[in-house]
Amino acid sequence: MPSPNFSAVIFDMDGVIIDSEPRHQRAFLEVFAQMGYGQTHGIQFERYLGRSDRAVWVDFIAQHKPKWTLDELIAWKQNHLIEIIRREQPIFNGLPELLAKLAPRYRLAVASGSVHLVIDEVLAMRGLRAFFPVVVSVQDVAHGKPAPDVFLRAAERLGVAPAACCVIEDSAAGVTAARAAGMTAIAITNTLPAEKLTQAQYLVRTYEEIGRLLA
Repeated sequence: MPSPNFSAVIFDMDGVIIDSEPRHQRAFLEVFAQMGYGQTHGIQFERYLGRSDRAVWVDFIAQHKPKWTLDELIAWKQNHLIEIIRREQPIFNGLPELLAKLAPRYRLAVASGSVHLVIDEVLAMRGLRAFFPVVVSVQDVAHGKPAPDVFLRAAERLGVAPAACCVIEDSAAGVTAARAAGMTAIAITNTLPAEKLTQAQYLVRTYEEIGRLLA
């Protein structure tokens, strides 16, 4: 069981709060098609799970040298993603109930590889923003996951030592980042099978299991 000394729980967003990984891919594919690279984009999405959009576009630009700038491509894809999220509102079942259970006991934060514009859209749904006194984006740090920067910044802003933080993640890159930050990682199998998340200290399949671990 996790240590009773935890005082904070830090949530990844994509694949943990919102079922967005397949929607990220759809948004990218829509943009690739509009650019004329629908069948030739050459991006293997599984390589980028848990990483930022910037990582995808940097590799795409290196391969194809398109006429658009990095910032233009990032904004283009973000706009498609926001449209999809607004329309479908794919918050994971059981997630709001878990937050309501944990909020009286722990300080909660979001530490995400997404940008604030997208994070704000997600947290506006179902009253989720009220649960999180601290929200950290990849925009707030020098390096995205698998570097530990977003988690360390979240702990700093929460006023909690890294060792007293538990991280909820769904990607191998996120688990690596949490471990590098000196935090305990609980991995949920929303996006990847259990065998790809073996670096996490705890592995769960449901939000109810997380609630029991942290009760």
